[in-house]
Amino acid sequence: MSDRVAARLAALGTEHGLDEPAVVALGVLLDVLAADEHAATTVRDPTEAVDRHVADGLSGLTAPEIREARTLVDVGTGIGVPALVLAAARPELQVVAMDTVRRKVEWVAATAERMGLQNVRTVHGRAEAWSAGRHRFDVVTARAVAPLGVLLEYAAPLLRPGGALVAWKGQLDDDESRTGRGAAKQLGMGEPRSQRVTPWPEARERRLVVSVKERPTPKGFPRKPGEARRRPL
Repeated sequence: MSDRVAARLAALGTEHGLDEPAVVALGVLLDVLAADEHAATTVRDPTEAVDRHVADGLSGLTAPEIREARTLVDVGTGIGVPALVLAAARPELQVVAMDTVRRKVEWVAATAERMGLQNVRTVHGRAEAWSAGRHRFDVVTARAVAPLGVLLEYAAPLLRPGGALVAWKGQLDDDESRTGRGAAKQLGMGEPRSQRVTPWPEARERRLVVSVKERPTPKGFPRKPGEARRRPL
């Protein structure tokens, strides 16, 4: 790891109040990304990945819903961001990393082991099918997975009352915002609120969109796997 990347990691650790084991674990994540050409991302160079993956994942700690959570499921986890990043930052947080692609789930599981994380488990499956088992989490996270309305439909059945969806988003256009508000009302979720974040100095239009579960999920949800995308609310 270069001195530049090590300094950036140390600065992120100070910014977010991380202990030394957390910073070391995040360094391992960067090393794995750099070494593994099969990692499901085009951003593998540590000088870029430290911002676009680690800093971006850590920005979730600015949301009180994540800071105070005890259980979290990351839907469409991909390379494990934010799941692995938040698990390293908060070892008391129980994290589930879920994806429909088996090789991604296996990659995340292997990387969590290399990072020394004891608080991560992985699930290969769809959120709609898994939520039918009445799992209830404090937080559902998602980064670069689906439009807001679809994410709300994935999240609502997975959340306990008072739990929250926290979605990593760029700029929201009017249509996505309007559709998200409508979906939230149908699903018993509170009106989404948008919180601007700047994970790294050059970041533009980065935000966390948060919606809290206010009422029980209505009957009929979750719909059949794939229905949320085929026929959005």
